[in-house]
Amino acid sequence: MESRLEKLEKIKQLGIEPYGGKFRRNYSIKQLIENYEELVSPIMEGKKEKASVGGRIMALRGHGKTAFLDIQDESGRMQIYIKKDNVIAKDFLLFKELDIGDIIGLEGILFVTQKGEKTIKADRLFLLSKSLRPLPEKWHGLKDIEIRYRRRCLDLIVNPATKETFLTRAEIIRQIRIFMEKREFIEVETPMLQNLAGGAKAKPFITHYNALNCDVYLRIAPEIYLKRLLVGGLEKIYELSRNFRNEGISAVHNPEFTMLELYEAYADYTDMMRLTEELIINLTNTLAPLRAQAGTGTGNILKGSKIKWGDKEIDLKLPWAKIPFYDVLKRETGIDFQDKNLDFKEVAVKLEMDSADLNNVFGKFVEPKLIHPTFVIDYPAFLCPLAKRKKDNPQLSERFELFIGGQELANAYSELNDPLEQRKRFEKQALHQSGAGQGGEIDEDFLAALEQGMPPAGGLGIGVDRLIMLLTNKSSIREVLLFPQLKPVRNS
Repeated sequence: MESRLEKLEKIKQLGIEPYGGKFRRNYSIKQLIENYEELVSPIMEGKKEKASVGGRIMALRGHGKTAFLDIQDESGRMQIYIKKDNVIAKDFLLFKELDIGDIIGLEGILFVTQKGEKTIKADRLFLLSKSLRPLPEKWHGLKDIEIRYRRRCLDLIVNPATKETFLTRAEIIRQIRIFMEKREFIEVETPMLQNLAGGAKAKPFITHYNALNCDVYLRIAPEIYLKRLLVGGLEKIYELSRNFRNEGISAVHNPEFTMLELYEAYADYTDMMRLTEELIINLTNTLAPLRAQAGTGTGNILKGSKIKWGDKEIDLKLPWAKIPFYDVLKRETGIDFQDKNLDFKEVAVKLEMDSADLNNVFGKFVEPKLIHPTFVIDYPAFLCPLAKRKKDNPQLSERFELFIGGQELANAYSELNDPLEQRKRFEKQALHQSGAGQGGEIDEDFLAALEQGMPPAGGLGIGVDRLIMLLTNKSSIREVLLFPQLKPVRNS
């Protein structure tokens, strides 16, 4: 950094502003490479059109009166040739003070070197930003995971695979919106700050609203507000945005995460199953050729219906397995959890767990084994306060969760639209929460909306970050979040 600061002063002494302003580029590097033959044709030469590009210096080779350097923009990387006789004196003096990491603009003519490399012969040079911190040593790169997450800008500069992951993420989200639009769903926005934390069972983040002098919650789910829109007559709606849950951080959990949540009037959870299948298969079918056309590839989507997941191959071919919640629990533990005489303390001892809570047992014994797409259906009704009960067995609810790669990707219900039954469930839930010291307020606004009449509906939530993990073959959610939540580093 000391050396670079010295060069910064020399550049200023040359009368050059080291942090330039707007620079007109007429081509991206990718465009130059893809249209190279056309751009170097006699017709283009007759127009005397120069290439004007900008980017970050990633390599410098040569000294004296000639040199080569590589610059990189968002689209790619290209070689630049600098010769003292081809540029004005001031520009060559500037070149002598440049370092890897500097951002420059340049103008020049295209040509091919003796080694056959497409190159720009520069005749003008502009400094746009002097880099004061060196990039990581090129042979080893940026490997430290902690630094990669904390300094994502550096990670994106030097690790092409990181940039590819986030370009793929952007494409996945774009394709989700295209998919929803084709099926005539409309995108809506509901409040992030809510008076009551509802729509899911989770610990919320609490903040204070100064103008109203009241505490509010960052939403844990948009469900309650989206259902009000069903009451209002919007029949096919979705929201693609952030939820917040003040809980643990792990390879598959981040307190701030992206969720696709949608509702369709006059549908049920079987319709949501089909929609989930269509969406995920559509993404794999659409994503692979798009990324291949872009010259990057996902590195994950294989031929046909298969994708890679770690050292495994997952087959997305239909039909996807469907298995009832209690059946899969019995299959993996040997215990019938529907047995009314079951002693849960004995079960906990047998399973070597602190408690035989159904969710915990499922998470330990079942979830890791669900590698290929599996809908676990018909959950216990007491776990699903917002879902309809099954008519042939009221102890179960019309709910499914989708598991792929040993993790949950989606959750869906046939939505409860009986306001009297919903009130009973809320009252029971509030009583339990009050006993546990968790407040236990009832959402009267939501109940008033249900009392207006909500059509039967299917609702679906998909964890977008986990879906992107699957489609990019990443084992940690931090790899698909530009800025994952990390423990703060305190400066002493």
